[in-house]
Amino acid sequence: MPHALAQAVEVFTTAMTLAGMGYFLAVMVAARVYLRERRTALPAFAPAVSILKSLKGPDPGMLDAFRSHCRQSYLGDYELLFGVSSLDDPAVAAVSQLKAEFPYLPIRLIECPRRLGANGKVSTLAQLVPYANHEFLLINDSDITVSPRYLERTMANFAAPNKPREESGPPVGLVTALYRGGAHGTLASRFEALGIATEFQPGVLLSKLIERGMQYGLGSTLAIRREALDKIGGLEPLLDHLADDYELGARVAAADYRIALSPEVVQTAVPAYTWRGFFDHQLRWLRTVRDARPWGYAGLIVTYGLPWALLNVIASGVSPMSLWLLGLSFFLRLGSAMTVGAAVLGDHHLLDDLWLLPVRDVAAMGLWVAGFAGNAITWRGERFLLKDGKLQKANPA
Repeated sequence: MPHALAQAVEVFTTAMTLAGMGYFLAVMVAARVYLRERRTALPAFAPAVSILKSLKGPDPGMLDAFRSHCRQSYLGDYELLFGVSSLDDPAVAAVSQLKAEFPYLPIRLIECPRRLGANGKVSTLAQLVPYANHEFLLINDSDITVSPRYLERTMANFAAPNKPREESGPPVGLVTALYRGGAHGTLASRFEALGIATEFQPGVLLSKLIERGMQYGLGSTLAIRREALDKIGGLEPLLDHLADDYELGARVAAADYRIALSPEVVQTAVPAYTWRGFFDHQLRWLRTVRDARPWGYAGLIVTYGLPWALLNVIASGVSPMSLWLLGLSFFLRLGSAMTVGAAVLGDHHLLDDLWLLPVRDVAAMGLWVAGFAGNAITWRGERFLLKDGKLQKANPA
C-alpha cells in the first residue's frame, strides 16, 4: 500500500507539472496576441473626461503619481477631481501642492463625508460623480503613475467604428489597463511586485484570450461612459463590494457593452510591506478571486508548475525524468515571466528579482491553499468577512 501511494503521488505530481508547463506556454501565446493587438493604430478620438480619485492618507510616491496625470499630451479637455472623507486627511496637502504647480488645470478637492457602505473608496467615488462635468469618467487608484499618452491611448478605445452595430458588435462601455508594480524598499514589497508581473497579469492576459475579451475591470484604470454607468445603476450597487473594479466591469459587460484593454500599461506603487502586510494583502486578493470566480480560483492549481515540478522530484526519488521535467518547467516559467513582465509590462526591475521567482512561486502555492481556509480578510486595518462579493464587518476577536 505505501508503494502504491508513492506511485500515485508521483503520477499526480507529474501530471500537474505537465499541466503547469502547458499553462506557461498558453501565457506566452496570450501575451503575444496582446502585443500584436497593441500594435494596431488607434483612431484620433479625444473626448472630454473627468478623472476621479478617492484618497485616504498618503501613498508611496503619491504626489509624483498625481503630477503624471497633469502632464498629458491630450487634445481633449480633462479635469481632476479628488475626494476625501475629511479635509483633515493628510492627502489634502498633496492636492493643494498639485493645484499650485498646475494652476491652468481644473483640479478640485471635494469633501465626501458620508459613509454610504462598507467600501469607503466606492463611497467617496459615488459622491464625486455628481461633480464631474464630462460625459466620460476615468477612475484609478491614488498611487497610479501614467505616461504622457495615457489619456490619448485610453480614451481612443471609445471611438465608434465605421460600421453598423450588427457588424461591429456592442460599443465599448469601459476601458481598463494592465499594470506593473513599483516596489519600495522591503523584500516583501519586491515579492508583491514580482507577483503582479509574473502571476496576476499573466492570468489576466490568459483569461482575456480564453474568454475572447475582457469580462471585468482592473482598478488601475476604469474609464467608463456615463451612459453605461447609468445603465448599471451607478456606483451605488458596489458600495459593499470589495472587488469593486471586477464587479464594475462585470456589470458593464452584462449590460451589453464591450470592455477594452488599453495598450497603455500603468504603474502602481507597492508599499514597503512587512511580511505580515504582504500576507494580509495576498490573502485578501486570493479570497476576493475565490469569491468572485470560484472555478477560476480552483483552476489556479495548474499555474504553480514550478512547485509541482519540485514536488515531483521528491516524489520520484530524484529520478532522471523528474529532473528533466524540473529543468524544462523552470525555463518555461522564466519564458512566461519575461514575456509578460518585460515584453508586455515593461517592468525594468524584473531581471533584478528573477532569482526570487522559485521562492515566490512556492509561497504563492501555500497562500493559494490558505485562501480556502475561511473568508476573513484584513483591509485598511479593519477585519471583514467576505460573502457573495460583499463585505461584512467581522466581530472583534
